[in-house]
Amino acid sequence: MEPDTTMSLDTCAENLNANGFETFIATTPEQAREIFFEQILPEIDVKSAAWGDSLTMHASGVPEALLKRPDIEVIRTFGDDLERAEKIRNRRQALHVDLFMAGCNAISAGGQVVNLDMIGNRVGPIAYGPHHVVLFAGRNKLTPDLPTAMERVRNVAAPSNAKRHGLATPCAKTGRCHDCSSPQRICNTWVILEKSFPPGRVKVVLIDDELGL
Repeated sequence: MEPDTTMSLDTCAENLNANGFETFIATTPEQAREIFFEQILPEIDVKSAAWGDSLTMHASGVPEALLKRPDIEVIRTFGDDLERAEKIRNRRQALHVDLFMAGCNAISAGGQVVNLDMIGNRVGPIAYGPHHVVLFAGRNKLTPDLPTAMERVRNVAAPSNAKRHGLATPCAKTGRCHDCSSPQRICNTWVILEKSFPPGRVKVVLIDDELGL
C-alpha cells in the first residue's frame, strides 16, 4: 500500500490537533530530534522515560540522546544484554513512567492513530499510564481513512515487522496477512486513538520522510 500522497502533513496535523493530539511537523529526522528537545521536553515534567519498538523513533536519535541525560531515568525495555524476565519486568514498569515514546503503524486522514501489538507492551502505555506520550511517524504512515489504516497495518507494517524480527509467520514469507494462528503471530492487540485524553497527553511528531515500516 502506497502512502496517501493526496493528504499533506499540514492537513494531517490539523486533523490530529482537532482530535486533541498536540502535533509537530519536521522536515527531517534530525529536525524531529530538535523539536523534541527544544519544544516538547522543556514543557513537560519528565524524570523517567521508556519507549516501544520503532524504527522511525530511532531514526530521530531521540532515545539514544535521552540515555545520556543524567536527570532522566530510562527504563530499558529492549536490549540483547537484558534477560527475558528483566525485559518483561521493565515493560511493566514502563506503564508508570512520566514519558513513553513509540511510533505509529498508521494514521488516518481523520486524525486517528492506529497501532497493533503482539503482547501489548507498546500499545498499553500509549493508551494509559504514562503522563506523556510522544509518537513519531513518517509521511508513509498516512492513509485516507480508518479502514485503509488498518489495512496498512495488516498488510504492510505487520508482515515487514514479522520478517524484521525473524518470526515464522505466514505473512513474513508472503508479505500479506493470512489472519493466521501462528504461535509467533504479532497481530493480537489493536489500539486506535480517536482522540487524546486529556488533550495534549499524546503528542505526534510528523516527519516529511518515508521512515519505518
